[in-house]
Amino acid sequence: MTTAQAAGRALSPLDRAVSRIKQRVLPLFVIMFIVNYIDRVNIGFVRTHLAADIGIGTAAYGLGAGLFFVGYAIFEVPSNMLLQKYGAKAWLTRIMLTWGIAATAMAFVQGETSFYVLRFLLGVAEAGFFPGVIYYFTQWLPNGERGKAMAIFLSGSALASILSGPISGALLQIEGGGLHGWQWMFIIEGLASVALCGFVWFWLDSRPADAKWLTQSERDLIGNAIAAEQAEREKTKPAHISAWTLLRDSQIVIFCFIYFSISLTIYGATFWLPSIIRKMGAYSDFQVGLFNSIPWIISIIAMYLFASLAARFKFQQAWAAAALIIAAIGMYVSTFGGPVFAFVSICFAAVGFKAASSLFWPIPQSYLDARIAAAVIALINSLGNLGGFVAPTTFGFLEQKTGSIQGGLYALAATSVVAAIVVFFARTTAHSAAIAGNK
Repeated sequence: MTTAQAAGRALSPLDRAVSRIKQRVLPLFVIMFIVNYIDRVNIGFVRTHLAADIGIGTAAYGLGAGLFFVGYAIFEVPSNMLLQKYGAKAWLTRIMLTWGIAATAMAFVQGETSFYVLRFLLGVAEAGFFPGVIYYFTQWLPNGERGKAMAIFLSGSALASILSGPISGALLQIEGGGLHGWQWMFIIEGLASVALCGFVWFWLDSRPADAKWLTQSERDLIGNAIAAEQAEREKTKPAHISAWTLLRDSQIVIFCFIYFSISLTIYGATFWLPSIIRKMGAYSDFQVGLFNSIPWIISIIAMYLFASLAARFKFQQAWAAAALIIAAIGMYVSTFGGPVFAFVSICFAAVGFKAASSLFWPIPQSYLDARIAAAVIALINSLGNLGGFVAPTTFGFLEQKTGSIQGGLYALAATSVVAAIVVFFARTTAHSAAIAGNK
């Protein structure tokens, strides 16, 4: 390599500042997401234990699994608005502490009612975490870096899906102290979140201006870059625009539907995959956990591949649409054979729905005005995540009434196809006239 080539490849001062920010916060956010996701989905591994020990049936399990997302949806927007008021450091620490306490309390479920209440409270406690991190990126990273940061952050959910199986399977084998293995699983995994919140408090800063680990020059570069991007957005939007005005924008409704469709498929697979694996053979809890990791290992590779292709060839919507079509095909063909064929098909579907999840968020981010981004991102995430309520609740009802979830899988496939068409034509820039007309 010549000296000129080396100079051409040298990082600019802004790129160096961005690199330092990502090295500082992304590993922590990934770890937080891993712990968060495990606490959210670990009930997928205890369905049979809850039925045997406290009599929670299939329909009740599906409803309880889904009620998490109702609490999440109701309190998502208020939580994210409070994050803006109190700062990311204080509010993300609070979120971690309360969700860890609620996750630990799941160990003391006595029946259907307490199961419903604690799942709902867990959703309330977690509300604001995911959109809070996305909003954090809008305050710290230039637009061109957010998609890559999101792909790394979202890998936390895939890593959590990989790790949750073996970890939860191993913890389920603990017996003692008058507690069952599923109770120890909830206690240990919940207290891990409580312990991590202390580190979050000391490690995070709310704004680039507060980051003493950046030089003054780097703080200025980041602040100026974010301000310049906001100024560009304001050229296509009225100078004064309320959150409620933009929330009436039909494009926001479209974003909510797209993310709802993605969440529907993700959580339909997440909560029912361990049950499909158990039908494949007489496996132990730990073996079920190992099998459960396979689709998510594949999905991590797919997420990075799709993110790289989207960055190289542009047109984010087309890549998101392609990923959703792959998810639709996988969910549809999973109904053609036995449990082993269904498992392989869901592995294929995971390539699509996890890649679609990471490809989706840069689309509304590029559309939104930074002044109301927190509220609208929270709205999209909260309403979209209601797919996590609809999928397990519907699957539980179908299995209890018909003995099969085939109809639910058909519905997931159809919804993914519709979402693929919608996201392909989604706008990434707003028109001032259209927004002004909503006033």
